[in-house]
Amino acid sequence: MTQNYSKEFLINNHLIGQGQPPFLVAEISANHNGSIERAFQTILAAKDSGANAVKIQSYTPDTMTIKSSSTDFIINEGLWSGRTLYDLYSDAYTPFEWHKPLFEFGSQHNITIFSSPFDETALEILESLNCPAYKIASFELIDFKLVDAVSKCGKPMIMSTGMASLDEIGDALEVVKKNGINNVVLLHCVSSYPTPLSEVNLEFMRVIKNEFDIAIGLSDHTIDNSVAVTAAAMGAVVIEKHFTISRSDGGVDSDFSVEPKEFSDLVKEIKKTKMIIGNGNPLRSEAEINNRKYRRSLYFTKSMKKGEKITEKHIKSIRPGFGLSTKYYESLIGKTIDRNVEKGDRVLMGDVEK
Repeated sequence: MTQNYSKEFLINNHLIGQGQPPFLVAEISANHNGSIERAFQTILAAKDSGANAVKIQSYTPDTMTIKSSSTDFIINEGLWSGRTLYDLYSDAYTPFEWHKPLFEFGSQHNITIFSSPFDETALEILESLNCPAYKIASFELIDFKLVDAVSKCGKPMIMSTGMASLDEIGDALEVVKKNGINNVVLLHCVSSYPTPLSEVNLEFMRVIKNEFDIAIGLSDHTIDNSVAVTAAAMGAVVIEKHFTISRSDGGVDSDFSVEPKEFSDLVKEIKKTKMIIGNGNPLRSEAEINNRKYRRSLYFTKSMKKGEKITEKHIKSIRPGFGLSTKYYESLIGKTIDRNVEKGDRVLMGDVEK
C-alpha cells in the first residue's frame, strides 16, 4: 500500500508545505554551553533573527552510551577526535530538568520549541510538555524502536537522513506508516561537521522527494548560507541550521553553527529567493499587462479606399500594440477593405470582407 503523505500540515500555527515559506529551525543542540541562562538567551536570539522554531535535543549521557574508554567508544577523527562518547555527551546534553522551563520560556516569548528525543525516557518527558513535533536525528533513523515510539505519539515528524541509504529511509518510513502518520518531512542531511560544500549533494534532496513522494527539507551543517538558500529554491519546506550566540565562545557544536546576524541574513535571502521563484501562476503581472500596448500589432502604412485589396505595402507589424494581432497578417493579404482608412490607422477585426 502506498502511503499518501500530507502536502501541508501545521506545527503549532506554522503551515508546512510546498508554496509556503520554509519553516526555519534554529537548532540549539549543545550551544547552551552548560548554562540554562545562555539557553534562554539563545532562544530569544533565534526568534529575533527570524527563526520559526527552536529545536533542542533530549538525552543524557547514560541514555546515549556507556562510560567506557575502550577503543570502540573513543572518537578518532573530526572535531571531537580523542574524546570518549560519554565525555562528549556529558558536555553536550540538555538536562531533563531544563526542559519544562525551556518550553515555558518559548511559550511566553511566542517561539515554537520542539525536540529530538533519543530514547523513550526523553519521549515521555516531551509528551508531558506537549511537544508539538518530533525530529528523528540522522544517527537514530535506524533505531526503529525509537521511530516506532515517536510515531505512536501522533505528532508531525521531521526525519533527518544523514548516512542513510534509500532502503534505510524506506524502512524507517514503513515504521511510521504502520502507525498512520502522514505529517512527515524528510530532511536531506550530510552528517559531517562542518560539511564541506563539495559534499553537500543537494540533488539528493530531490531524489528523496521523488522516491517517496514526500515533503523534503534540509538539515544544514555548513556555515555558508548559500546551501540553505539553494535548498529553498529547490523546494525545501523545512530548513534547520545549528545556531549559537557566538562561535567565539566555543562549545561542542560551535564550529558548524551560525550566529544571529548570519541567520538573519539567511531569512532575508530565503524570502527574496522565494519571491523571485513565485508561484508559477501563468497570469502576467499588472505591469506586464500594461506594457502589452508597446508590443507589435497590425497598422495601415498606406491610406486605402473602401473596396481596395490589401497588399503587403498596405499593412505592417509595428509598435504599438493597439491594432489587430500580428497572427492575422497572412490571412489579410488579398482581402478587400470594408472602409476608408488612413495611414497610421489600426487594423481592426471588421476591416475586411466577411
